[in-house]
Amino acid sequence: MIITKRHSLRIAAVSAIAAASVALAGTAAMAATPATASTSVAQKSLAAKATISAKPSVSSVKAWQLFRVTGATTGLKAGTKVTLQQKQGSKWVTLPASVPVARNGAYSLGVKLGLKGKNSLRIVSGNTASPVFNVTVR
Repeated sequence: MIITKRHSLRIAAVSAIAAASVALAGTAAMAATPATASTSVAQKSLAAKATISAKPSVSSVKAWQLFRVTGATTGLKAGTKVTLQQKQGSKWVTLPASVPVARNGAYSLGVKLGLKGKNSLRIVSGNTASPVFNVTVR
């Protein structure tokens, strides 16, 4: 390709416009940053206000016997999934039992446990967790 003076001027003009666009976009992004930060603070405060309650239908069951965990949530949108976790050693392990929250914030989850002994359980959704409750499997 032969580079002419006219072609060089076009490249210089396009480069100048591109540099100005990048500079303006950076300025606009910096101006929008405080609004984004305040929005995320508002979202965090909403998440901090979210609560989950949980109550098992029984305190003791046979291995693999079905029981229900019911409860209510506040600060969570309808359709948000709540999931059962079990404490195994020092870690919380997510079990394959989840259900979406109803419009009124309530949920009801069917559970079967096979790990015999005292099981410490909780319901979680994101960073929000219910108080720990226990179910003994015999």
